[in-house]
Amino acid sequence: MGHADRQLDPVAAERDAARDVHALAPFWMPFSPNKAFKAEPRLFVRGEGMYLYTDDGRQLLDASSGLFCVAAGHCRPEIAEAVQRQLMTLDYSMPFTRSHPLAFRLAREVVQFTPEGLDRVFFVGSGSEAIDSAMKMALAYHRARGQGQRQLFVSRERAYHGVNFGGVALSGMINNRRAFGVGLPGVYHMRHTGLPENRFAKGQPEHGAELADDLIRFCSMYGGENIAAVFVEPVAGSFGCLPPPKGYLERLRAICNEHGILLVFDEVITGWGRLGANFAAQAFAVTPDLITMAKAITNGAQPLGAVAARTAVYDTITEAGPAAGIEFFHGYTYSAHPACAAAALAMLDIFRRERLVERAAALAPYFIDALFSLADLPAVVDIRAIGLLGAIEVAPAGAPGARGYALQNRLFDAGLSLKTTGDNLLVAPPLISERAHVDAIVARLREALAAVA
Repeated sequence: MGHADRQLDPVAAERDAARDVHALAPFWMPFSPNKAFKAEPRLFVRGEGMYLYTDDGRQLLDASSGLFCVAAGHCRPEIAEAVQRQLMTLDYSMPFTRSHPLAFRLAREVVQFTPEGLDRVFFVGSGSEAIDSAMKMALAYHRARGQGQRQLFVSRERAYHGVNFGGVALSGMINNRRAFGVGLPGVYHMRHTGLPENRFAKGQPEHGAELADDLIRFCSMYGGENIAAVFVEPVAGSFGCLPPPKGYLERLRAICNEHGILLVFDEVITGWGRLGANFAAQAFAVTPDLITMAKAITNGAQPLGAVAARTAVYDTITEAGPAAGIEFFHGYTYSAHPACAAAALAMLDIFRRERLVERAAALAPYFIDALFSLADLPAVVDIRAIGLLGAIEVAPAGAPGARGYALQNRLFDAGLSLKTTGDNLLVAPPLISERAHVDAIVARLREALAAVA
């Protein structure tokens, strides 16, 4: 292709720019080693189904659904067409004191999937925004009940709850807190459940339910009447798939009930079928008071998050508000954005029509067994998996996370895209995966892991 032809071909032009270090310089990449990437860029230019394609034409199998987002596979035409139609009909509507019909329709659709009783939905732009919104809901709820002294929050070590300052305060991942401090005061962390005796446990481990009693200790030390909410990922996801010990979530629910504390499930990763149920709350038969969600609600095609709340939480806040005025002083410019709502409605239709949740449940046992077949490799020190979510922990080599980062790059070169956190390889294939895809993922993992032993 000549120079003139390249000027007419935007894909070729972008590909050429991708290899120009000066063209890469202006973009400040998130959660990335910018210097290393710009010295050796790895770029995707196209996606289709289970696969991503690089700027030099190579095909990679997506083993982590993007970032746990792409449940239905890449570039679904139904979603793209719905967004295009909406942008040509109503591209934006002010969300404060005005709205549009799709926002209400989407809320009605979402509550068809959430646990019974969580039937009020507040839309936001991301999982991080959902967490901060849920924190404000908890404070507003207790204030409306005359318990404004409830200002404390409880979370866990090794938890990840987004990157806004509320989420940073809740999060228990060391580097996030080291970089920016505690975020907000008044947040206490229960111990994590990644116990040595739970290594290589399939699904929910047997040990550690008693760690939920850390909440009792905090209630005794700080006063249960001063705690607004407990935030937990039902399965700690971003750290590296820590399923809850048997009885753990049930114990948390009982302690929260006893002390009048709201229980919040962060289901940004576990929501929308990842565990073979609509939400982890249903998979574990434990119903929280609030659920945060994002990611797969639009298949990653548009940024959207939400908080689903118990009716009693919504009613308490709104009925305590003024007769004619704002009851909950919170919201975002892009809350329930029309194009995002259109994408979510198209995705929920795919969930129903293609029975993605049922497909995930059916594939999960095969997926888990396949991951555990890697336990014989010397570099592997633990494997954890539940539903279509798993993590392979490798022995560190050098600085913490160095081996995980090197493996991520090696796997990219071998045709596999997945996320790593430290020395954990996170595997979360799209819900449309078939056994052949699982086999291919595990074969490439085995080859890469064997090479670093």
